[in-house]
Amino acid sequence: MIDVKYKLIVVTPIYEDVEASSRLFKEIKDQFQENVFLVAIDDGSVKQPVPIASLMNVKIDGVILQLRRNVGHQKAIAIGLGYVSDQISSEQFVVVMDSDGEDLPSTIPELLSQLEDPSVDVIVAQRKSRVETLRFKLFYAIYKRFFNLMTGRPIIFGNFMALKREAVQRLVVMHELSIHVAGAVIASKLRAKACSVHRGPRYAGKSKMNFVGLVLHGFKALMVFAEDVLVRVGIGCGLIAGFSLVALVVAIILKIIGFATPGWFSIALGILVLMLMQTGALALMTLMLTGVIRSGSVTTLISYHDFIGEVIPTKKVNVVEL
Repeated sequence: MIDVKYKLIVVTPIYEDVEASSRLFKEIKDQFQENVFLVAIDDGSVKQPVPIASLMNVKIDGVILQLRRNVGHQKAIAIGLGYVSDQISSEQFVVVMDSDGEDLPSTIPELLSQLEDPSVDVIVAQRKSRVETLRFKLFYAIYKRFFNLMTGRPIIFGNFMALKREAVQRLVVMHELSIHVAGAVIASKLRAKACSVHRGPRYAGKSKMNFVGLVLHGFKALMVFAEDVLVRVGIGCGLIAGFSLVALVVAIILKIIGFATPGWFSIALGILVLMLMQTGALALMTLMLTGVIRSGSVTTLISYHDFIGEVIPTKKVNVVEL
């Protein structure tokens, strides 16, 4: 077990970003002094693996989980939470945050203060302001509306969040967690509350996430709600198929009573039959896929041990050795 003297456990993934993460460690130490335990997940860094000296230089207690390979930002967080879930006590809270400085350590106390409410399991950070380009803000606004349309749920937060022990232990048995952390929180039915905070600029360097990566990250959130998306797509296809059938009947009636111009009926008939067949087949396929997803969804505890190559503590603390 992680010593109960640490009231806060911070989980942060790091990939080839020693400079930014080292500054984060210092700010967390300055903010919480001896009350924090840091779990840094080195996501298979090759050029800049996170050294234990980064923690020891700022005198912050914690461990570095060195992963055997790069698994991606979301799965790295899932592995970190899986590791923590084995050791956390009911008196401790967990904060998940990025290591690049965009999640400000100075806003953590605000998240934790709201987590004291017994009717809340998770406090998620909702951005008051974003240090982003206009293009990013535009695409993000479009994505949020598209996500709401396809799933029927709003998504207003990212990885920055504070959790109670019960929330951590619930999330780590969800296979969705390694796909998309925020999506898993929504799907978990945990009692989540949003807290508005400012987003900071990166400490150093450039983001490893390019436009394609951001789009993939967004679609992974949709994968968490694959059933809902498929059902909505199936309903949409069914509506279009129904419209095509009605239009087909109307076209036949117009042809019979002589209102169709030469050549119009054959073109309209061909287009409508094609639409009916395609949308009908797509609706049937989505319903079948929904059944496959439901029958194949298995919630198992994340096997984080398989991905961790080494656990490096800052000192001989009572942690799980793999």
